[in-house]
Amino acid sequence: MSFSEYDQYDALGLAALIAKKKISAREVVEEAIARAEKLNPALNAIVFAAYDRARDAAKGKLPKGPFTGVPTLLKDMRAGAIGMPTRNGSRYVPAVLADHDSTLVARYRAAGLIPLGKTNVPEFGILPTTESKLYGPAHNPWNLAHSTGGSSGGSAAAVAAGIVPIAHATDGGGSIRIPASCCGLIGLKVSRGRISQGPDYGDATSGLSVDNVVARSVRDVAAALDISSPVDYGDPYTAPPPEGSYLDGIKRKTKRLRVAVTYKALNGKTLHPDVVAAVKKTAKLCEDLGHIVEEVTPPLNGAVLTPAFMTVWAANAAFGLEQLAKLTGTPPSTKVVEGLTLGLYRAGKKVSAVELMAAKQAMTMASRTMAQFHDTYDVWLNATLGAPPIRLGIIDIDEEDPNKAFAPIFGYVPFTAMQNATGQPAIQLPLNVNKAGLPIGVQFVARYGGEMTLLKLAVELEKAAPWAGRRASLKAR
Repeated sequence: MSFSEYDQYDALGLAALIAKKKISAREVVEEAIARAEKLNPALNAIVFAAYDRARDAAKGKLPKGPFTGVPTLLKDMRAGAIGMPTRNGSRYVPAVLADHDSTLVARYRAAGLIPLGKTNVPEFGILPTTESKLYGPAHNPWNLAHSTGGSSGGSAAAVAAGIVPIAHATDGGGSIRIPASCCGLIGLKVSRGRISQGPDYGDATSGLSVDNVVARSVRDVAAALDISSPVDYGDPYTAPPPEGSYLDGIKRKTKRLRVAVTYKALNGKTLHPDVVAAVKKTAKLCEDLGHIVEEVTPPLNGAVLTPAFMTVWAANAAFGLEQLAKLTGTPPSTKVVEGLTLGLYRAGKKVSAVELMAAKQAMTMASRTMAQFHDTYDVWLNATLGAPPIRLGIIDIDEEDPNKAFAPIFGYVPFTAMQNATGQPAIQLPLNVNKAGLPIGVQFVARYGGEMTLLKLAVELEKAAPWAGRRASLKAR
């Protein structure tokens, strides 16, 4: 298979070729490895290579599944995989090779996916850009001087560059959707409790963070969700059960939806004109498809919700670093963690039990507010980011004052963290590119448990305004 042929297929397309014996899993994996070896020196997307393990898997008897023989990559967070380390992008975390798969990785393997390695992340997934002292920056294949977004930036860069068609990602404040927007991909943040984080994680970041994938086609995202859910024994949250298979569901036409659209950031920050134009263009497309579109803003109080989110985030950072201190025998300091991480740890140590419960209560009330909002509107359309992908080096990872560090960040990511606070699903779609040739994404938000609504709308938009032929300039051709 030539480079150009490989690049024409999504994950399900490659699996179909393998199933029909038009090509072998071994050949597909070798192609992915060849691309990785050619492109990764420029991208810095892959930080741990498990190519020999992948080759062995491709040679052996693979499980029968929707993705049999398809290569993938795992984010260097939470996705435990036998023989691979998970360092969360931090010097503080020992490079210990896992002796078991996480529940999700086991499901990936059962579906026939073959992991090639681990992808780049910012330290502990904190930032909306993938830059760390452990790994260095990941580079956007659309423009190497720009950020991939974060925290699933390595996964997004690898998929956008055509190394693999689909890759694992996580989202605790936008970390699936932000890189998907920066790199021109689809990124679905699922409902809280949709995908298990077992057996090694329980209530990861107090329900803020979820796992899923970044990909180029809606059907790949739907099929991935089919094989990734439901939750497992001991999981602290359970999302409403789906209406059957997501992959089957997107084949059925969606009803005409009531779409709420917002052109202004809820936190008062100014959106870049390119972003506003992208949202308006998408709203017009929805209208042209027969959906009812109304400009309206949900009654969320950003002045309450943002501090609540940060309180919960900081408390969880403090808990995680305390666990690492016990494991390593070394207290947190700038010798082992970045300045921003240390500042967040210190802030989290000061959070009282009363303050933490008040913050969680604020998030619960926001969830109820959005539930009522979705009694009227099926989906809410807004910007994924407040501006086009930023250049690398703009965010200061050494700033120890979280308030100073995050002040500009909330202008760049004014919407995404809200869905992590409320637990709702949200999908980022790569519908636009600006004059500078950088992707500009938009996101749709649905009620809790409403992934099917989002995926059915997404596949309709994918057909109406195809993005498959719009590819990053840096590719192995």
